[in-house]
Amino acid sequence: MVSMKSVRRARGMRTGPERVLGYLRVSTAEQADSGAGLDAQRAAIQGEADRQGWDVEFVIDAGVSGATLSRPALAAALAKLDAGTADVLLASKLDRVSRSVHDFSGLLDRAQSKGWRLVLLDSGVDTSTASGEMVANMLASAAQYERRLISQRTKDALAAKRAAGVRLGRPSTLPVGVVSRIVRERAANTSLRVIAEALTADQVATARGGKVWSISSVQGVLAGQDAAALRPSPDRREMVSAGWST
Repeated sequence: MVSMKSVRRARGMRTGPERVLGYLRVSTAEQADSGAGLDAQRAAIQGEADRQGWDVEFVIDAGVSGATLSRPALAAALAKLDAGTADVLLASKLDRVSRSVHDFSGLLDRAQSKGWRLVLLDSGVDTSTASGEMVANMLASAAQYERRLISQRTKDALAAKRAAGVRLGRPSTLPVGVVSRIVRERAANTSLRVIAEALTADQVATARGGKVWSISSVQGVLAGQDAAALRPSPDRREMVSAGWST
């Protein structure tokens, strides 16, 4: 394995102060969260830079999810680091850089092979050390585990609501007659495409006032609260199929 020290020597390690990129990120949902806001991150990074005597160039992804590494400012920062025009990627927290174990592991390998450092202030991680790299991997795994737990709890809660008969989904803005028509035709095994074409031919406006229905717009109506309320229950369908009516 090529060591970080040899890589830095090969690309011409500087003798002056390290060139540091301070990475800031907030997602849309976090804009109002002062604890994870840009100002709080900037202050934490600048404070560490002052202690270390570093000059920092800030790079910012505002309103961008951390689900993947496909972010404009981060991509530009990584290009500088790989090219040797910067030495350190500094972030206030691990989840500002990545929320994926797979992506973060790849980032650690990239830092090692290209000879730059990743420093995370919340955990004291510095990937120029073996212990710091180990802690970084442990933190990334824990973060992904927590996200998957939250996702599973949400799915379980929605399933429980459905089982209790709670109507989920957005209420329809269409006239009840249109919704009823779609439900009735779908119950008669009419394809989504045929339903959409018939509605368009009859000049029925979509929920957004459009003139052309698509398969997805028909699916949206069928997934809504009003359509769910209009569907016959399993017991009623059995009665109808047996020739009973109420």
